[in-house]
Amino acid sequence: MRSYYARVEADLVARGLLRTEAAPPDAPFDARMLARNFEAIAFFSEYSEAGGRVEARRVAAPLRRWEEPVSIEIVFGRAVPDAQRRRDRAEIASLAQRIAGATGLPISLGGARPNLHIVVADADDRQDTAWLRAAVPNLSEATAREIARMPRGVYCMAYSFSSEPAPAVFTRAVVLIKDEQPPLLRRACFHEEIAQAMGLSNDSLTARPSIFNDDEEFALLTRHDEMLLGMLYDPALRPGMTADAARPMLPALAQAQMAGES
Repeated sequence: MRSYYARVEADLVARGLLRTEAAPPDAPFDARMLARNFEAIAFFSEYSEAGGRVEARRVAAPLRRWEEPVSIEIVFGRAVPDAQRRRDRAEIASLAQRIAGATGLPISLGGARPNLHIVVADADDRQDTAWLRAAVPNLSEATAREIARMPRGVYCMAYSFSSEPAPAVFTRAVVLIKDEQPPLLRRACFHEEIAQAMGLSNDSLTARPSIFNDDEEFALLTRHDEMLLGMLYDPALRPGMTADAARPMLPALAQAQMAGES
């Protein structure tokens, strides 16, 4: 597995992908493009549930986000060495600070009542559903089985959960990162899955420069993506809004984000 992911990373980098610039000069965008990308990413989902199974299928979805502070717990698999754990903690802490700054949502590490669980584990621990359920509070047997069956081509995954009274408000999330990955793919997984757990749950082939694009051009959160997060948590929008209801507001919200850059 480690050899496979090392080859994947080397191939992507050799093709000029997995770029790490936050504001690349060759990928300009304006408020119109930002509003268009936000609608495509925030009001659709990559996955749908049918017959108790999760399927990869793009479907319309209402706006979803957190309405309470996020407290992160990092759960390491038994084989992750201490040096790697320190690097991962530093990466997650830095990313959490960026997302908190973009959204205005309080995000902390190591709180007494964590609601965002980040699991970094190798195949042995991922396939040990008893270990997974003991390591992550309230993880269902179905989610543990889905993690155990993650195919080789899926490097990481985010699962966000809500309560029945408010299905568009996240109350808990689990992010799974495969430990076998080399450094850049690993960082890319942290950035994409934690950002998606905030509520940007879809990808768009028109979004650039962005990690919310399956073309793998960018590995790490860009300023474009921070603006998307800022729009998602703007008080003018509310959890549960449809794209039709939010669309008239998006140009002004996008323009406000762009103005903040000038």
